[in-house]
Parts: sequence; C-alpha cells; structure tokens
Amino acid sequence: MSALTVRQVRQRYLTLHGLRWLPVGLLFPVMILLMQERGLSLAQIGLVVAAQGVVVLALELPTGGIADALGRRPVLLAAAGLHLAALLLFAVADTVTLFLLVFFLQGVHRALDSGPLDSWYVDTALAADPAADFEGGLSAGEVVTGLAIGAGALLSGALVAIGPVGPVSALTVPVLVAAVLQLVSLVAHLLLLTEGSPEAGRAALGTSLRAVPATIGGALGLLRRSRVLMALVGVELFWGFGMVTFEGLLPVRLAEVVGDPDRAAILLGPASAAAWLASAAGAALAVPVSRWIGAAPTAALLHILQGGTVVGMALLAGPVGILIAYLACYAVHGAANPLHMGLLHRQVDGPYRTSVVSLNSMVSLPAGALGGVLLTALAGATTVSTALLAGAVVLACAAPLYLPAWRAGRRVTGPVGDGSQAGDGEGPPVELKLVNRGPFLYQKR
Repeated sequence: MSALTVRQVRQRYLTLHGLRWLPVGLLFPVMILLMQERGLSLAQIGLVVAAQGVVVLALELPTGGIADALGRRPVLLAAAGLHLAALLLFAVADTVTLFLLVFFLQGVHRALDSGPLDSWYVDTALAADPAADFEGGLSAGEVVTGLAIGAGALLSGALVAIGPVGPVSALTVPVLVAAVLQLVSLVAHLLLLTEGSPEAGRAALGTSLRAVPATIGGALGLLRRSRVLMALVGVELFWGFGMVTFEGLLPVRLAEVVGDPDRAAILLGPASAAAWLASAAGAALAVPVSRWIGAAPTAALLHILQGGTVVGMALLAGPVGILIAYLACYAVHGAANPLHMGLLHRQVDGPYRTSVVSLNSMVSLPAGALGGVLLTALAGATTVSTALLAGAVVLACAAPLYLPAWRAGRRVTGPVGDGSQAGDGEGPPVELKLVNRGPFLYQKR
C-alpha cells in the first residue's frame, strides 16, 4: 500500500502538471519573435526548431524503457533540469549554434518528460487503492494543462506590455520568469514525487532498448496490413507539416501587420489563452456533430475548414481579423483531434494499440520539422502570407485520406490486433483518453 492517499496523489499530480506547463505558456507567445529579435532569419529559425523534432523522434521509444527501468522520479527530475537549462540558455542565446543547443536540450527534455508523470500517478493511485478512479485524475490533468498554458500566455503578454527591465528586452522578460517558474517546478518534483525502487531494475534497461526496433517493425507491419490505418497515419504527416502555420508563422504574420513585435506578443498573450479555450470547445462539440454525418466525413471537412482558417490568417489585413481566424483555427483543431484518435483506436485492438498510437504521434515530428524548415524558408524567400497559403493547402490535402475509413465504415470487420485482417469499420464507440495536439514545439500525444 502507498503511504499517500488517493486524494493526496491526485493533488500532487495536478500540482506538478500545472507547474510543468506554466513556463511553456509564458514562452509560447514570444519564442519566434525573440529569435527574430536576436537576429535569426525565418529560415534559420525553421532549422533550429527542426532539431527538436529530430531529437524527440530518435529518443521517443528508448526513453520509455529508461523510465520503466530506472524509475519515473529520476527521469522526471532529469527532464525538469534539462528544461531549466534550455530556458536559461534561451534567455541569452544570440547565435544559430546556441539556439540549436537550446532546441537539442528541449528535445531531450520532451522525450524524457513524455508519459512518466501520468504513469507515476496511475501506479501510485492504484497502490493506495486498487479501485481508484485514476481516469478522472488524468482528465483533470488535461484541464490543468490547458489552464496553465493559458495563464502563462496571459502573464507573458502582460510582462511584455510592462516593457523592458533595465538591459533586458521586453521579449526576454517572460523567458526569465519562465526559468524561475521552472526552477520551482524542479523543486516541487524533488519534494512531491515519491517512488520506491522500480521492479524492473537497471538490468531491464538494455532489454528495453533492444526491443525498440522490433516494436517499430511490428507497428509498421500492422500498417501494411491495413490501408485504413495507413491512410489515418498519413493524415498526421500533413497535419504535422501544416501545424507550423498557426504555431510558428502566426506570430510573425501578426508582427508584420501591427508593425511591432512587442505589440504582437502583447496581443498573442490573451489570444493564445483564448485559443486553448476555443480548442476545448471544439473538442466538446466534435462528437455530437459527427453523429449526424459520421466521424470520417466530419474529420475530412474539418481539415478543409482548418485550411480555410489559415487562408484567413494569410489574407486578412487587420490584427482583429487575423486573430479571429487564429481562434477559429484552434477551435477546428480541437474538434478534429478526438475524431482522428477515435478512428485510429477503432482500427486497433490488443497489444498493438499503444504501438500504433505512438507511431501516429511519431510521424508528426519529422513532418513538423520538415514543415518548419520549408515553410520558414518560403516565408523568408517570398512573404509570410505565401508560406501560410502553402501550409493551408497541405492541411486541406489531408482530407481525402479519411475516405478509406469512410468507405470501410459500411462494412463490419474486426479490429487489428490478433493477426486477423485489418479492421476497416468505424466500429462501436470506445473509451478514449484524448490527448491534446499542441503546441507542437512542446507537447505530443
């Protein structure tokens, strides 16, 4: 039995969740603008950000084995320390090389941080009470994540509005505050995370790392047996590429329209907070709406609509119109995510489920890295609006990939997982843990 009660475990989990995402909210509105202020071109920004995606892709699966073998506490402490180092370096970086190091550290942090806190919560809650309702805690964690990022974005905008502090520029102030809050998060992890020695032990580390190729091969083999799954994972390629438009290029476009990066950052603070609320509202409405025409057709229409919102960001002349398009984009984004994940889960059963969901997440990372390189280079060579329009087309091009799931929805077959033929139907509803898609630079499935 755990020395903590289920309520205490939940309180610690939600506290750590909030402290983990609050610094991200502070950094999100100013990150691209600050790199521009330090002299980086859009093409250079795309390259340094892509480094993070490459690192996460390489370490995604191995770090899961590390957490199981060595324990969640040391892995989370290492992740928090790396995030602190990345923020401190980001506050002073002024060359491409230093920013590459920032995003390398951030990539290692993301790979280590993905999953161990949720796993710690579930295991510790069940140790306190085998009948504990941990699903409710996980759901509350998603709510806290959104609130923390939104609060951080609001605080970031307010700090930029206050202006520079001595020699520190207005755009740098939120980064320094984020570093202070990250230090608080590191101390909180040190004090609140209690864990016994992992049952697997260090001897399991080598076994976990050696199993990575077989895990990837099994998931790829599963995709080859199901054209529906192949198409659904293909959606993630277009989606990951196109997300660069509203996460990376929107701040640049807004600064271009208002004529002042500081003012753009001030506007992005409350706009980013509102965007997370819009995303949550979209997710709440998605399933009821999809019951009228089906999950696959609804998801396809949402991708076309999302491309249209990015077109609005590119062509609307004033900041109000651009921000309205931005909020609409996040609302559509939030609505499309649960539908996509629902279709994906309905195609898989048994031990393959985690592998396929992880693969679906992993393909978005190289796609996002490629989008960051190509779209920022295009923006630098032409205009930001041109790059936004190109990204909008890519987002909309994902829509036809839902056609196999829509066509197969008329047939009733079993899901993949037992070596039988791939499931092609949308199938009956299943319980899902919906994982928010974004921001791409900090969060993955």
